[in-house]
Amino acid sequence: MTMFKARYYKTDGKKGKARALPESLFDGVVNEPVLHQAVKAYLANQRQGTSAQKNRSAVAGGSRKPWRQKGTGRARQGTTRAAQWTGGGRAFPSIPHSWRQKLPRKVKALARRSAFNARAEAERVVLVDGFQMEAPKTSTLRDYLTTIELGGKKVLVLTHGVNENVYLSGRNMPRVAVQPFGSESVYDILWADTVVIEREAIDAIGSGEKGGDDA
Repeated sequence: MTMFKARYYKTDGKKGKARALPESLFDGVVNEPVLHQAVKAYLANQRQGTSAQKNRSAVAGGSRKPWRQKGTGRARQGTTRAAQWTGGGRAFPSIPHSWRQKLPRKVKALARRSAFNARAEAERVVLVDGFQMEAPKTSTLRDYLTTIELGGKKVLVLTHGVNENVYLSGRNMPRVAVQPFGSESVYDILWADTVVIEREAIDAIGSGEKGGDDA
């Protein structure tokens, strides 16, 4: 089993001693087929499935033959609702349906651990002290990320519980996503160049709080 460590920064942005990551989540296993399955399921679940087209029975008009069967020199036609007619119905129309895919709980847990391990293996997991923000301010969050050498990169910030001020500060930063630790998807982790996690959220794993494999 591989023991991963992550860079650690204090609240003021000063670098501290690297911290060990908990083996219960960072166990060194990267299962790429499961990662692929989880990402496919996530993207499929984002689809609305509301696309709809009319078949020939749903098109108005065309209830009688446009011309008689024989003697006109033209091909026989039974209705103007047919697919070859302009304004006719589609031969194989799309209909509203659900694209939703459901993964087993253990598969989701394995995919989540694999995503975190992939980022930790590439040294793209950063631990920070809790964000102390009295009010939402985008410039404060942007300056902090720049201080810890993450300015301009795609960053996933995982807070210890819901932190509304941090969320609102990063909401209009297109390359920054802020979520409570445990609510992130495999896609979110792999989307980010670097995952920034509040140290309290990592410490809570060892104490049995939410954020482990069942989260």
